Amino acid sequence: MIDSIRGKRVLVLGLAKSGRAAVDLLIKEGASSILANDSKERHLLLKEMKDILRYSQVEIFGGSHPESLLEGVSLIIKSPGIKPGLPLLQKARELGIPVFSEIELAFRFSPVPIFGITGTNGKTTTSSLIGEIFRRQFPVVYVAGNIGFPLCEAVEQAREGDIIVAELSSFQLDDINDFKVKIAAVLNLTPDHLDYHGSSENYVEAKRKILMNQGSDDWAVLNWDDQQVRHFSAFTKAQLLPFSRREKLNPGVYILDDIIMINSGSNTFSVCRVDEVRIPGLHNLENALAASAVAWAGGVTAEHIALALKSFSGVPHRLERVEDISGVSFVNDSKGTNPDATMNALRAVKGSKILIAGGLNKGSDFRGLVQSLKGEEVKSLVLLGETAPLIETIAQDEGFSDAVIVSDLITAVYKAFSLALPGDTVLLSPACASWDMFRDFEERGDIFKSAVFSLKEGLESEKSPHRK
Repeated sequence: MIDSIRGKRVLVLGLAKSGRAAVDLLIKEGASSILANDSKERHLLLKEMKDILRYSQVEIFGGSHPESLLEGVSLIIKSPGIKPGLPLLQKARELGIPVFSEIELAFRFSPVPIFGITGTNGKTTTSSLIGEIFRRQFPVVYVAGNIGFPLCEAVEQAREGDIIVAELSSFQLDDINDFKVKIAAVLNLTPDHLDYHGSSENYVEAKRKILMNQGSDDWAVLNWDDQQVRHFSAFTKAQLLPFSRREKLNPGVYILDDIIMINSGSNTFSVCRVDEVRIPGLHNLENALAASAVAWAGGVTAEHIALALKSFSGVPHRLERVEDISGVSFVNDSKGTNPDATMNALRAVKGSKILIAGGLNKGSDFRGLVQSLKGEEVKSLVLLGETAPLIETIAQDEGFSDAVIVSDLITAVYKAFSLALPGDTVLLSPACASWDMFRDFEERGDIFKSAVFSLKEGLESEKSPHRK
């Protein structure tokens, strides 16, 4: 239990954004000493961690995770990227030392209720859209968590009356104990992160934890079209407000005659027409339904929900239009980090496509993705990263012969353009994590965009009358 931090010795494992935000909150709440540990070498950490080096209570240890760090420690705050099988963590559990995620720490000190969003795909888009909806009616709204703004940092800044919307990953939820959200939304479930969780069952269980501490005054927003998510209704005491593209619900959020409807159980309200939702694709329509349900449960009017749905254009690295070059469109979907996300992107982008895919393998099955390529008008497949040979082999097995492996993303952009004709779209949607070649999906998407802009500049330079 984290009844009090004051006077405690705490070990923080992992010093990326969430780890550093945890250190800040621990200091504020009176921790007597903090051991900050990361796999990076200490001399590199000292260069990067100047923000936390100002605290005299903090000691930095790098390069490994020795069990000697556990001496005198009352609590461990684990960053989401650190796998649960780490020997240090196993030893900590043997010794009875609590191990919690950064979101558990944040929850204990939050001055406001938290609205939590999880699911395999669409978390960032839906969380961002929910933030935009709430901003139509509330003055201060934080969108935090897995989206890149640590929940601890949001909690430090928030004041009574503010709104916190938290995107929550399975990694974060896996290490909660008392963490509770006022509104929980589960968008969808497909196998993902099996390299981390070990099995689909463990992954699903981690996602289900978002509901485990809810009471009858809370809300559970569940995707009624996803049978696994629908089954989650048996595990919550919260009030249900499901959403569906296919069924009329009472209560719930659904579509009737191409209009988004909210049925509160006693009254029905129309929000807007489906074709007025700005973000493209059926998967984003589901995200819009989920966001509408969360906002309604949080007290936002149908009118304000509609205004946001009509104006929200999406998030960077998710079906982000980059540029048109000689009639070829380039779309950045670097956040497509699993096969289902990439299939959603392929369905959302109309017409002939050249798909750039590949990266770190999270234990995904790529056969379904490959089987969908011809039906989604994919002409060519440009592959890179750790999974490139595997996906190429599956493509050959499935009779898709137009696949090529390249060494890097810049080469992939130029190769894809050489294969494209006017009217085609070059889509970066890797179906894989980025960590084999990039720091994160943002860096991957930014490099893609830079390569596209460089390609355009080069072509324009060749056409310039001043070029010699």
